[in-house]
Amino acid sequence: MYSLKKTCVLFALSGLAHIALADGSMNEALGKELAEPAGPAAAQEVVIFPARKVITMEASQKTAEAVAISGKRFIGAGTVSQLTKLAGARPVRIDDSLKDKIIMPGFIDQHLHPVLGALTLATEVIATEDWNLPGHSIKAAYTPEEYMSRLKAAEKNMSNPNEPLVSWGYHKLWHGKMNRQILDQISSTRPIIIWQRSCHEVYLNTAALKLLDISAQDVLGKGTASQMVNYPEGHFWEQGFMSTKVLPSFLKVVATPERLTFGLKQMVAYEHANGVTAYNEPGAIVTPEMWKLYEQILGAKDTPMYSTFLADGRGIVDQVGMDKALDVVEETVASAPEAPGKKLMFFPKQIKLFADGAIISQLMQMKEPYTDGHHGEWMINPDDLERRAKLFWDAGYQLHIHVNGDLGAEVVLATLEKRLKENPRQDHRFVVVHFANSTETQIARLAKDGAIFSVNPYYPVGFADKYADGLGKKRADLMVRNASIIKHTPHLSFHSDLPMAPSDPLYLAWAGVNRMTPSGRIAAPEQRISVDVALRAITIEAAYSWRKEDLLGSIKAGKIANLTVLEQDPYQVDPKKLKDIPVWGTVFEGKVYPVPAENKRALVRDDGPVKARLATLYHHAAPLSDPLDPLAANTENCQLGVIAEGAGVAYAQNLAEAH
Repeated sequence: MYSLKKTCVLFALSGLAHIALADGSMNEALGKELAEPAGPAAAQEVVIFPARKVITMEASQKTAEAVAISGKRFIGAGTVSQLTKLAGARPVRIDDSLKDKIIMPGFIDQHLHPVLGALTLATEVIATEDWNLPGHSIKAAYTPEEYMSRLKAAEKNMSNPNEPLVSWGYHKLWHGKMNRQILDQISSTRPIIIWQRSCHEVYLNTAALKLLDISAQDVLGKGTASQMVNYPEGHFWEQGFMSTKVLPSFLKVVATPERLTFGLKQMVAYEHANGVTAYNEPGAIVTPEMWKLYEQILGAKDTPMYSTFLADGRGIVDQVGMDKALDVVEETVASAPEAPGKKLMFFPKQIKLFADGAIISQLMQMKEPYTDGHHGEWMINPDDLERRAKLFWDAGYQLHIHVNGDLGAEVVLATLEKRLKENPRQDHRFVVVHFANSTETQIARLAKDGAIFSVNPYYPVGFADKYADGLGKKRADLMVRNASIIKHTPHLSFHSDLPMAPSDPLYLAWAGVNRMTPSGRIAAPEQRISVDVALRAITIEAAYSWRKEDLLGSIKAGKIANLTVLEQDPYQVDPKKLKDIPVWGTVFEGKVYPVPAENKRALVRDDGPVKARLATLYHHAAPLSDPLDPLAANTENCQLGVIAEGAGVAYAQNLAEAH
């Protein structure tokens, strides 16, 4: 693992200006950047946007005919006449550009991974679900035959015989057996790297092993990591991938300045096309070089969304120990730089912790055995999780805990109950994250203790058909019990965990409402929720889970003027077509951002190999000539944080070598 101490030292030496983010609401965290121009309030123009319908997500006034914005804030919703009177002596401008549209609060993806989203979606994507990306769409490969046909076509389409073929999205349950020998049959000379759907494992052909300079000796004598390697088959998984030479060598190939620059720009366009105006990466560890790239792309003047982060309560404690963890977390939070975009920040007094393993690799800890005889894993063992939870709870932090199995949920429940008994806190907003497998009793007890839930509604849609092999049909279908949660608390939000699911809030809402699998059946129909609950999960409840409901998530006077603009009313369309509603654009901090025609969400078509197109885009998305000049900007474990941190290190190395 790369040293967090080095990362912190690099930040300290970087000479960047810093801001201290205060605890509590987003008001202080965003206060300076949202400050209006100096001058009397009467001089600030009020812009009124009439619409076909305004959906406020506010209980006191659910709908309106128009919304009024002054600077970067809402001043109200109502009729044009009412809002004109509300403006008083201030100049009023009527903007009819949205008069035929449906206006909603800006969509929020509560939890995703920007670096992983950038890297995976910049490869040859052959995955288990459709992906609608800017400028092209990619059809799912559901069978081994479909997968191999697409992979062979991708290789054949590449003009440079020495260029590595990197493909993300493979999963054995859909795509069949994979190994070095199969890949060598596709090409014995071109390096081929298959990055598994979970991001936790890779398959390498002989040429790729040579390119990455990986020998059998390199993965011997590494303790348990050596048990997660099949060198003859070119297969490296979990710690055999993460804790050996394989990961940094792989990332040196993948995390190039060109690919990351393109990938992050594509991710911004992708999020915008899906109506996202804010997202959060939990458990973030970034290098100064990576943060500078974030500033240039995620924080660019024309990027219409907030990119926010939580500190990592696993990696930081692992590297610096319990005694120093709080200080290092505070240093990490305070390192969010002011320049250039002011759209990037760590949330204060919030921390990400982990219980059991990842769902895609079926390593969640279950009360009853898996049907195929394998077992789950702990990411942080229960005793250690308790110690870390106590450390941060007692320091006043809001805890966000990743958990996927019902045994893991039992541990998380016990952790919360012990914290409340030893040190009671009001409005602690303990967030249960992912929450794939659970029991009715666990949900009731967690809600009673004040827990709130941020879940991934894609799990039953994407995996229930296949995970009967391992979980059994009943447990697979009952993944993510949304209706059960709503019986006990209104505080249910959705996230994509990109690239674990598409970062498309309407798609996530559709998944929660319909629970329809690719085979066309409904997984646990009793767990379906209403359209209203699903829309709240991608707006106001997502904001609530961040403690930002005072500024985001609904249309109300004083809140930040972020909107998602739709072509159809989500309350009126057939719920089965919720995911197909076109997104016209967004409004971010009061400024209108239509989605460019070439980026609009479209029906998926089979575009075939996209490598040639990506090569062209890489060329046009070349990194800045001086990446440090802001003026130039125009598993077992769910180890996504480890990969993202490693990508930052590899990016910095590649950047240095390029110069």
